[in-house]
Amino acid sequence: MGSFQLEDFAAGWIGGAASVIVGHPLDTVKTRLQAGIGYGNTLSCIRMVYRRESVFGFFKGMSFPLASIAVYNSVVFGVFSNTQRFLSQHRCGEPEASPPRTLSDLLLASMVAGVVSVGLGAPVDLIKIRLQMQTQPFRDANLGLKSRAVAPAEQPAYQGPVHCITTIVRNEGLVGLYRGASAMLLRDVPGYCLYFIPYVFLSEWITPEACTGPSPCAVWLAGGMAGAISWGTATPMDVVKSRLQADGVYLNKYKGVLDCISQSYQKEGLKVFFRGITVNAVRGFPMSAAMFLGYELSLQAIRGDHAVTSP
Repeated sequence: MGSFQLEDFAAGWIGGAASVIVGHPLDTVKTRLQAGIGYGNTLSCIRMVYRRESVFGFFKGMSFPLASIAVYNSVVFGVFSNTQRFLSQHRCGEPEASPPRTLSDLLLASMVAGVVSVGLGAPVDLIKIRLQMQTQPFRDANLGLKSRAVAPAEQPAYQGPVHCITTIVRNEGLVGLYRGASAMLLRDVPGYCLYFIPYVFLSEWITPEACTGPSPCAVWLAGGMAGAISWGTATPMDVVKSRLQADGVYLNKYKGVLDCISQSYQKEGLKVFFRGITVNAVRGFPMSAAMFLGYELSLQAIRGDHAVTSP
């Protein structure tokens, strides 16, 4: 087989769809905790969302990421796998061989995947967060006005993903779809390094030497642990990204990444940057386990292999 392989993209699409279905309810909780007001801790947030909006509140805004994150994940996994394979083969000078992967190959491939992911993922994340946050009461404290709450019964700002996109483009231009992209870049480049690298090494460590590839159980465990590590460490910049992207539903508070960090720190202290870290790590495990398992098993089916092949 040549160095560029399309099946990595197809398998990434399936893995992405599986991860969205598994992880979206906790993703809604995470977004409300980070960018919302008055939710307290994770459990009180879950209870409040359920009481106000029933179980459907947890799946608010899922249709758009289900359609788009599958494509986004397809590109991320395809870019990572093909870049890593290209680097390894270029280093060894044997285009048709499967040389061993080095840490530097994995690091560079993860960084490339992180940069590409922001180009595709920033608008997806923005739409998802805007739809998740539009039933959240916002208080305009900065302007010295009385606290005002937008009741869930009022007309929401957006009727759905398409209306959300058109409203943002009309009000802010195309650049509005990339609000928070710089924070996302600072989150995703190191985030993907701490995602793919632990997965590769953990899956190889768990797999006995006699086996040609990791078992589905090893993939599930290594993928879940990699997700928990990656999402846990990415939380501070994820908080900044969520706040920047939620900003603008009803009012604009932040001028950019540094302004968001400064305002958040001044008002809520250092602990604000670790808000949602528990739900991020807990959600990261099943989401990433489903993603890697969906990726590896579909790749195995596409290639007709009997052993799972790591990305």
